[in-house]
Amino acid sequence: MSLNKKIEKIKDLIEGKLIYDYNLSKSSWFNIGGNAKIFFKPENIKELSLFIKTIANELPIYVIGRGSNLLIRDGGFDGAVIKLGKSFSHLSLFSENTLIAGASALDKTVSKFAYDNSISGFEFLSCIPGSIGGAIRMNSGCYKEDMSQKILSIQAMDINGIVTTIPSTKVNFFYRGCDLSEDLIFLSVTLKGNIKQKKEINEKMKKFINDKEKSQPNKIKTCGSTFKNPNEKNNKKAWELIKFAKCDNFKVGGAKISEQHCNFFLNDGSAKAKDLESLINKVKKEVFEKTGVNLEPELKIIGNE
Repeated sequence: MSLNKKIEKIKDLIEGKLIYDYNLSKSSWFNIGGNAKIFFKPENIKELSLFIKTIANELPIYVIGRGSNLLIRDGGFDGAVIKLGKSFSHLSLFSENTLIAGASALDKTVSKFAYDNSISGFEFLSCIPGSIGGAIRMNSGCYKEDMSQKILSIQAMDINGIVTTIPSTKVNFFYRGCDLSEDLIFLSVTLKGNIKQKKEINEKMKKFINDKEKSQPNKIKTCGSTFKNPNEKNNKKAWELIKFAKCDNFKVGGAKISEQHCNFFLNDGSAKAKDLESLINKVKKEVFEKTGVNLEPELKIIGNE
């Protein structure tokens, strides 16, 4: 049976959105990118498992969240793009200082939920625009805190559509990443914080948000930090290296660098994905030639040129 026939067969069994040749431009904060061969937004775990089992070994799969750290190339993605629906954004208390968050729950919403329940340790998430699934994969963090310090266990689905629970002790987290297989689809995570007074939590959240607004672009959709900060041996952050190499005024087509923070790249409204990728490569090359540091993108780039 052909793949299309297999997919048509399961269409009557699911309530989620399943679309062919789906335009992905609104799925990234850059608002650019080509089409996905298939786009699937499951309503629940059962539908997700059925879909995974149907297309296993037939098409590449990529799971997206809010698209706040994603550049989709102009040629689109020749495979299946999955975006988890509302039922994957659940939040609940497991114990006094422990919560469970669905993978599509927004980082800011998790931070607010923790605050409402007097749980500290998640204030930093109020500054991160993505969703929890992406935060796990990227080991997102800021202000000297990150996800690895909070995770107890992760619930995920493998390429066979089987759900498994992975304790954090079995995961190697590092700066902006982890060693978990790219084939795993994160479903939810159990997180542990500390009980504190709401006033203290609120003050910390406000400080983080104010500090971010002073130093980074806001009220415009960028895709966050373009490059990871180099390792500690270097001392300089990515933006300092970009500034030192005099790349901070570079522009390619409709892609440019933020005047407020030169590690934030922008679409002026007319950019193509190739403009942004060219700008990334241009800055990377210039910084290496001027400083000897090979900057590594923090931004995820997918699809065909």
